Parts: sequence; C-alpha cells; structure tokens
Amino acid sequence: MTYKLNPDTSENILIRAPNWVGDVVMAVPFYKCIRANFPRAGLYCCIRKYAARILEGNPWFDGMIAADDKTLKGVLGLAGKIRKAHIEAAFVLPRSPRSLLTARLGGVRQVFGYRQPAYGLLLTDGPLHPKAIRGAQPRPMTELYLGLARWLGLELPASTKPELFITEQEQAVADGLLRQYGIGGGERVIGLNPGARFGASKCWPPAYFARLAELLQEAMNCRLLLFVGPGEENIAAAIEARSGAEIINTAADRINLADLKPMINRCDLLITNDTGPRHYAVAFDVPVVVIMGPTDPAYTNDNLEKTVVIRKELACSPCHLKVCPTDHRCMTGITPEEVLEAALDLLEKEANES
Repeated sequence: MTYKLNPDTSENILIRAPNWVGDVVMAVPFYKCIRANFPRAGLYCCIRKYAARILEGNPWFDGMIAADDKTLKGVLGLAGKIRKAHIEAAFVLPRSPRSLLTARLGGVRQVFGYRQPAYGLLLTDGPLHPKAIRGAQPRPMTELYLGLARWLGLELPASTKPELFITEQEQAVADGLLRQYGIGGGERVIGLNPGARFGASKCWPPAYFARLAELLQEAMNCRLLLFVGPGEENIAAAIEARSGAEIINTAADRINLADLKPMINRCDLLITNDTGPRHYAVAFDVPVVVIMGPTDPAYTNDNLEKTVVIRKELACSPCHLKVCPTDHRCMTGITPEEVLEAALDLLEKEANES
C-alpha cells in the first residue's frame, strides 16, 4: 500500500461524499473516522449542493466544495475548486469515474476508493469493490464505506451509528412550522413520508397511505405530518384527497433537507418508503417503519434497533428498477393494516424501553 500520510499531517484531505440522501447519512461514520485519524488535517467534503444541507452544523469538515460535475464544464469547474484547495489526498466514495477524474484533474496526488476494472487507473490504490467480485454478497453501505478505512489501516469508530446535527436556525424554522400547524409540545406526532427520489417503484400507493392515516388516528391520539419532497406534491395531494384523517400536508412549506432534520426529530414515529428520511430517523433515534419493495435490505441492514422493515419475499424482488415493469406487487402486497400493526408494536416497544 502506498498511502503514508502522517496522522499529524496538516495537509488538506478531501472526501467525495455519496450522492443519494440516505448514502450521505450512512457515510457519516466514515467522515468521523477520517476526522479522528487525521485531527490536524484540513478536511473538506465534496458533495452535491442539495445534499450539503444534510450535513450543516457538523463538527468534522473544515469546508464544503459543491460537486456540480454533471457536465464537462462542471467537471472542469469542480477540478478548479479542488486545485485551489490544495488537496493532498482524496477518498472517493461514489462508484463514479467522474468523481475520480475530477480529483485527478484537481491535482490530488493520492486518490483512494474502491477499485473496479473499468477505471482502476484513476486510483492510486484501493480494495476491489464487492460488485466486481463474483459471488460477493451485498453488505450495508455503512460497512462498505468503513471497509475503505479498514483497508487503509485506520482506527475505526466504536459505533457505526450515523448522527446528524441541528443548527439554531434550522430549529427555529421547525419551531415556527410546528406553531403554524398547531402542534404542541406534548402531542404525539407521526411523520408520513410517501415519496422517493429514486423512482416510482419505491413508492407505496397513495391510497394505502391515505388508509393508514385513518387507521393511525382511529388507533391513537396523534397528529400526522405528511412530508413532501420536490416533485412529490401530487402524491401528497392524492393522499390528502383520499383520506378521512386529519393530515397536515407540508407541501406548501417546501421543507428543505436541512429543516427536515428537526421536523423528523420532533416525530415520535416515522413511517416511510425506503428513502433518505429513514436514515434521518436512525440518526435522531426516532422509531421508524420502512415499507420496502424493489431494493435489497442487505444494503441498509445496520443500526436497526429502532427500525422495522416490512417487505415481501418475491421472486422478482429485489430488482432495483426505478419503475416496476409488472404489477408492483412488492409494494401493493403490503397492507395498511400490516403497517399499522408494526407501528403500534414499535411504539409499545419504545414505551417499554424508555
């Protein structure tokens, strides 16, 4: 192995963060690991502009570099930003030749990440990616990211649990919204997250969320917050129109990824598709029920102490397709009654342990 950076180095180090919201959160133990192993280094995070909001308030990074590299102009612009930061070494987490290329064009002398046959020459070194190994089984993304640190011989964190931070400004925005919604401090709040940026295949039908909302309010005294991401307004509107429950539709407030943190932290329970906000819940110790269809649970099979995953074992699942080519049975086969039962059991478990 050629990597010999001194733990006492004051050189600048770059971490190229993942692109998906959930992966950004699951990579937190890796960020912490690098910070702990190189306490004197300048540590920078290269991350999509929208995803940087997730990490606001964190204590690990000395600076953030916006990763606008979807075009050739963007690649060259990002390489220029990296060059100006005088980066000595980079750890690249996405499986992306573009991410490796921008680091190289940015003058980074040592670039580390998982090797794949197609673009291994862009790396200084790194372990072979499991997807390039025949017969390798999927493993949690948190473990995958820390696997790079393990290969580098770094001291690993004692816990693999992610954590996020809430700034005073973010909390103030959330407090204002909660007052606007008429939610008091002692009320039970359940968050519903019906969208998924990945694609329609991850989405439980709006009619099912609508019925679940009714069942939740019939079963317990609770307030229901419907979280709505960009482009998910129609999903939220369909749920609200079909349900007889009192639902607070947050679509008009356009809650961003930063302000979503204190909103989920306020929830007593989150019910969500397999998408980014489920990892917010884990980071804030909020119990979460995950409705999972086309994705493999092995990739998120970590830190599940307060998580219940509901999925059906089917011959066609996991397919990891963005749009179901058949009848979406992996999601339609999960009933609102099943989800209600899981929610009640999880809340009871939480009450008994508190």
